[in-house]
Amino acid sequence: MIVLPRELEGKGFVITGASMGLGYAIARACLGVGAWVCLCAREERAMDAARAALAAEFGDSRVFAMASDVSRPASAERLIAEAARRLPELTGIVNNAGVGGPKGLAEENDWADWVRTIEINLLGTVLCCRAILPLLRQRGYGKIVNLSGGGATAPLPRLSAYAASKAAVVRFTETLAVECAGADIDVNAVAPGAMNTRMLDQVLAAGPERIGEALYERVLQQKANGGAPPERAADLCVFLLSSRSDGIRGKLISAVWDPWETLAERRRELGETDVYTLRRIVPGDRGMDWEQK
Repeated sequence: MIVLPRELEGKGFVITGASMGLGYAIARACLGVGAWVCLCAREERAMDAARAALAAEFGDSRVFAMASDVSRPASAERLIAEAARRLPELTGIVNNAGVGGPKGLAEENDWADWVRTIEINLLGTVLCCRAILPLLRQRGYGKIVNLSGGGATAPLPRLSAYAASKAAVVRFTETLAVECAGADIDVNAVAPGAMNTRMLDQVLAAGPERIGEALYERVLQQKANGGAPPERAADLCVFLLSSRSDGIRGKLISAVWDPWETLAERRRELGETDVYTLRRIVPGDRGMDWEQK
């Protein structure tokens, strides 16, 4: 990918779930092209360590951290308010905070754990969007990137809360993109690919009896192969936060499988089609004539 040297120069972004893994990679990629970044995570010690490492690499002035539970309305509002105060030009947010949720059959999952997964993965995304949107609308420009995942486009047995939450994030993204179309605020979702993260380790730790033999073997193979590099998804996030993606909205884009480096040249086509979206498949889409007689 060709990245303009300082294409996010002076712009500020909030990145949730940024203390490690993909969130950390996104923060590092943004800082590398000139952005100012507000890191957010629930675990204060890990977040402070991440901030210190990034500050040592990019300078103390352009990165700060704030402990926040984005699934709580007051906490999400405080996060955005503080980011608006500390960042020179709050331009957008990457909603990356998420958990894998309970493992096992849906009817056997602990209900509180199931609900908590929805609160963090879906409601945390919604709450942060609600908090930042008035600021972006006032500015007349903004970028929102929501992290989806493997459960959004295909069934994910024994990870039902995670799958449901990530599918809901995509439909929320598509809906919000339409609501923001007249305000020059681009809203998109990213599928980062199967990465070797702490979430994957938690799936493995659950064992085949909880997640099923098929998924366990697939995850074992992914672990051995190294998984998708988080830097690839981070680069896609930089693209979607930059002016190169202006006008691209309401899409679920795969960091690994989609030719997103060329999408700026296809923005008119993208705006006229439903590619990279969640849609219902009907028999005619598959060449089947099931029309009722």
